[in-house]
Amino acid sequence: QVQLMESGGGSVQAGESLNLTCKYSGAPEYRESMGWFRHVPGKEREGVATVDVNGTPRYASFVKGRFTISQDSAKNTLYLLMTNLKLEDSAKYYCGASTRASASFYPSSIGFWGRGAQVTVSS
Repeated sequence: QVQLMESGGGSVQAGESLNLTCKYSGAPEYRESMGWFRHVPGKEREGVATVDVNGTPRYASFVKGRFTISQDSAKNTLYLLMTNLKLEDSAKYYCGASTRASASFYPSSIGFWGRGAQVTVSS
């Protein structure tokens, strides 16, 4: 089992930045890779960024160059630095853990989820 808890969400204006944090715990074999996903009501949950078992990051095309995923294994913490936020980035952001060496951007690759953190971007 893995427990995950997101924090750092909030309301910002377009162009500003936010840094999401995910504290996690639990057996390492259940969190070989991790990622950030987001969900807007009425739409499918979508992958934003992942980091594989070797620490290699991958980004969805719509956030590449603006978002940075990082992990501090000593602190059991996953981060998502979001810069130059756009209106369409408004969503609930979820931290997820996967037993796979490299989680995909499909939510089905994730075995454990946090409760999410709301991010609202206004003009």
